[in-house]
Amino acid sequence: MRRSGCPALGLPGYGPSSQHRPPRVGGRILPSSYALHECGPYREFVTPTVFWTRRIPWPLPPPLADLAIAAVVALFTGSDAAVNDPGHRQADWVTWLLFAVSVGALLVRSRWPVAVALVTGAACAGWALYGHIGELLNLPVMVALYAVAVQGNRRRTVRTAVVAALASGVVSLIAGIEVAQPQGAPMLEMLWPLVPLLLGEVVRGRRELLGEYANRAVRAEAEREREARRKVEQERVRIARELHDVVAHTVSAMTVQAGLALDAFDTRPELAREAMRQVRTSGKEAVRELRSTVGVLREDGAARTDPAPRLAQLGELAERVRGAGVRVSLRTDTGGRELPQLVELAAYRIVQEALTNVIKHAEARHAAVWVALNGDRLVVEVTDDGSAMSQTGSGGYGLVGMRERAVSVDGTLRAGPSPGGGWQVHATLPVGGSAA
Repeated sequence: MRRSGCPALGLPGYGPSSQHRPPRVGGRILPSSYALHECGPYREFVTPTVFWTRRIPWPLPPPLADLAIAAVVALFTGSDAAVNDPGHRQADWVTWLLFAVSVGALLVRSRWPVAVALVTGAACAGWALYGHIGELLNLPVMVALYAVAVQGNRRRTVRTAVVAALASGVVSLIAGIEVAQPQGAPMLEMLWPLVPLLLGEVVRGRRELLGEYANRAVRAEAEREREARRKVEQERVRIARELHDVVAHTVSAMTVQAGLALDAFDTRPELAREAMRQVRTSGKEAVRELRSTVGVLREDGAARTDPAPRLAQLGELAERVRGAGVRVSLRTDTGGRELPQLVELAAYRIVQEALTNVIKHAEARHAAVWVALNGDRLVVEVTDDGSAMSQTGSGGYGLVGMRERAVSVDGTLRAGPSPGGGWQVHATLPVGGSAA
């Protein structure tokens, strides 16, 4: 299947292909094939498991695996049981009965490992007490003890080891079997059951460790994808906010200016021409700012974009609003101090959005803009003499966007009716101790 889009963000157009399949880790399927390459410190542990599972076929189902193991054990144990050492009891019907019970129990080793260990252990003890010795007669109980350890937990393994060692030592004392030295026989008989238990514990521990690494890889991949989605969402909100600030203000001003041009087209052609010149100027400014904003969407991360607007450009902004028929008075006082770029951008956008609302909703004739530095805070205030009710019910993104601008630099903003009539937007933006 052809792949396109972005798998990390869940965008459409992405699907499995023969060259991009999610690998298995310890029997688990990771959500994406690159999880193992981006899972931090767990990569070196998980990758060998993927290598192993890709090249070795899956094991047989538990019933068939138990049958195969029982067949192999029967082959070796049966050959050892058929011939006994001289001077000891030779194989008879009791020997083969114990053999059948011991091997038959292995058929359900995966389902009931503890019960199988008890049955095979009893059969092994029966052989010893009956007088039939042989090294391979211990093989069924060793397989069963391995299953107890590999399918259980450490506590069960320890308990089984204690019981098996004591039982083996007691049987050795009762049967009086000579292994290497008579004095060492009970001790040696107590040690051999610990070998399969230790092996099973090692295998189980390794499986659990690999499973934990796989789980961590899955969680790391999921967290990475969540972080990627969060960053993309933040970038979308930022771009939407920039586009709204640029388009809403400029288009609103252009609409008013075009309306003035139409009204004065026949009676006052000079005024109409001036209004259309303002429309052209506003359009060029909008195109410039739009190019700067959408530059972040380009694939080339080194693409050059115009600098963000700053307080020095408030005069141009006020002039465009005057061209829309609203008288604007502008006062700025920063004491010649260089302010952080993000603070200046936030202040500029707040003023821009406030004046846009004046044009669109307030039906105002005059707006006053005051931007001044008060200690370590920049105060931004925009008031107009229009209708407060129309601005309250305007809805849209404007007020929300202004608050987001203020919050983005740890500032505050309030907007509401002015005590003397009209509408007022008041923002306080901390400037910190250094400039950007």
